[in-house]
Amino acid sequence: MKTSDLMQGFPPKPEAQVTLSNWRQAPFNRWALHNIRQILPTAPIERNGPGVPLPRAVRAVDRIALPGRNLTVADVLARTYTDGFLVLHNGHLAYETYATGMRPVDQHILFSVTKSVTASLAGIYVDRGALDPDALVTRYVPEAKGSAYATATIRHVLDMTVGIAFDEDYTAQTGDFVRYREASGWNPVFDPARLGDNIRAFVTTLPPSGEHGHTYHYVSPNSDLLGWIIERATGTRFHELMSRDLWGPLGAEHDAYIGVDRIGTPRTAGGLCTSLRDLARFGQMMLERGVANGRQIVPSAWVDDIRAGGDAEAWKRGGTWLPGGRYRSKWYSVGNASDAFLGNGIHGQWLYLDPAASVVIAKFSSQPKAVDDAMDEICLLAFDAIARGL
Repeated sequence: MKTSDLMQGFPPKPEAQVTLSNWRQAPFNRWALHNIRQILPTAPIERNGPGVPLPRAVRAVDRIALPGRNLTVADVLARTYTDGFLVLHNGHLAYETYATGMRPVDQHILFSVTKSVTASLAGIYVDRGALDPDALVTRYVPEAKGSAYATATIRHVLDMTVGIAFDEDYTAQTGDFVRYREASGWNPVFDPARLGDNIRAFVTTLPPSGEHGHTYHYVSPNSDLLGWIIERATGTRFHELMSRDLWGPLGAEHDAYIGVDRIGTPRTAGGLCTSLRDLARFGQMMLERGVANGRQIVPSAWVDDIRAGGDAEAWKRGGTWLPGGRYRSKWYSVGNASDAFLGNGIHGQWLYLDPAASVVIAKFSSQPKAVDDAMDEICLLAFDAIARGL
């Protein structure tokens, strides 16, 4: 089926309908991932002011060749189901392209790049003294006392080093990961006993396994818990905090929004939806040590800690990609010569920052597989080639 046939007609033909049952599956995800509001409940993140224009200095980025591969950047974009791709160089828009009917004004789901944004927002409240990263989770969320989080600190949550029994298996048909998606509202619920499930109730059921702080263990519920912690620490709903303390000061061009569950819990692990330009603006702010429009938004010390911190040994024990990398406050350090760091989400979402080259790369995709190592590899090669080529 062609992407252009999806959701066409009044009503669309049954085989062309994008639903809660198929929205992450190909080819339906090619429409769904930039039309999330038509599938899931969401909360608005308003920009509260005029957007700050991106200055332009256009370059032929798509013609850059990948060393050792008979590929150009244009080839990589075509092969990796790209919906939108944007490059900033020295803060100027160097390249921008869209596909699958997506436009510059449209918001696309970030999936787990959301985690990087959530933790960057957390840094603001750490700096203000509202949030202590070394405190126990239960200081803010006492409901976690009967779970793996009972003895974990917020730093363990930030760095994915909670000792917890949870398998992040995107192909699972049964078990905790399926329960998690049902609780999030991302899957239909067929069992009447689980119709009232929600994210907060789910995360407080996860049992311990192993020692906190020892091994990097990627667990998305950690990041949903972080959103809950932020709300408790500030006494304010997450989407309102995002609007007031990040999206407005950033000079965002468009409003954003975030998926919520049945009781309005924000999906702070993977539900943020933004325009491509605004994701790149956020990346530029992080590249500038938390500064945008002459204003300190995310504390520079928080950004510096992301770039320099992270337990390399914990990463080696649990990380499955980026040899020589690290993980800190929900950002990946690549471990290359340019000290690049990134946020990454399933189905091909990327925010790649190269400080040495002053390059920000934002990529939206609708890859058929949630995780595709071969596509990740060529994307990283393309990003490095772009940074070197500019």
